[in-house]
Amino acid sequence: MLLSDKYPFLTEYFTRALTEKTRALPQSILFYGNDINAQYTLATEIARLLNCKAEKKDDCDCLNCRWIRENTHPAVLTISRIDNKPEDDDSKTVISIKQSQMIKEMLLSESEFHRVFIFCDRDNDGNPAGLNQTNFQAETANSLLKIIEEPQPGVTFIFLTRYIEDLLSTIISRSQCFFVPSFNKIDRNYNCIEGIFTDYINFKRQEIFDISQKLNDLTKNYTVGEILESIQNYIFEVLKANPSNTTLIKHIKYVEDAKREAKLGMRTINIFDDLCLKLIH
Repeated sequence: MLLSDKYPFLTEYFTRALTEKTRALPQSILFYGNDINAQYTLATEIARLLNCKAEKKDDCDCLNCRWIRENTHPAVLTISRIDNKPEDDDSKTVISIKQSQMIKEMLLSESEFHRVFIFCDRDNDGNPAGLNQTNFQAETANSLLKIIEEPQPGVTFIFLTRYIEDLLSTIISRSQCFFVPSFNKIDRNYNCIEGIFTDYINFKRQEIFDISQKLNDLTKNYTVGEILESIQNYIFEVLKANPSNTTLIKHIKYVEDAKREAKLGMRTINIFDDLCLKLIH
């Protein structure tokens, strides 16, 4: 399926911005939503259209288009904790200050191409993942602000994240933000927490630590990630039946925060205590 079929508004917006003088292409773009792969595809398609030397068709086979499809274009760079690290950069978990300095040095010289920097994370399988303030920390983000706020002609920055709030407000305020919906079919299974956490909205405050302990006991048979994913799946199902309940959207974000805490190695009981305190009123 073509991008224009899946994302008609976004593809029309960016196509017009690239072909019409009346609408300028934003020089800093922020995509957000659950489907980071779709965001990455949109980002590389924007880079392709900016650099295509032919008719900008979907099947264009010019040199620039081939390079971008092969992820080898010299002016279209993915910036992540593992992509495009300077030789003396030994950081493994974050986008680093040295990468920021590398970008600034690149921009000191002119280029015949339109430079595009796509900022994202990578999961354990190497797939694009969303930025947050753990993998894209304040020091690095702030070091980029001047070149984002006052970019040279022919330079575009694109940031990929699940939630807007996962990035510094200074990046958000300097970017034009676009929601990218997900069309992936997701198995919303929550079997492992049934009987323990379902109907959590009706729990009483005095039950919080008892529920937290029961969730912690599940780690004998499930990983913390699986338990948190089940909780999030259950809240998604409740949200589908109550789409106007904005509190549930906040609850999904709380579970996402708990997932990050788990990746950082926090004690599981502390993760569940904190989550239950936020979710149960």
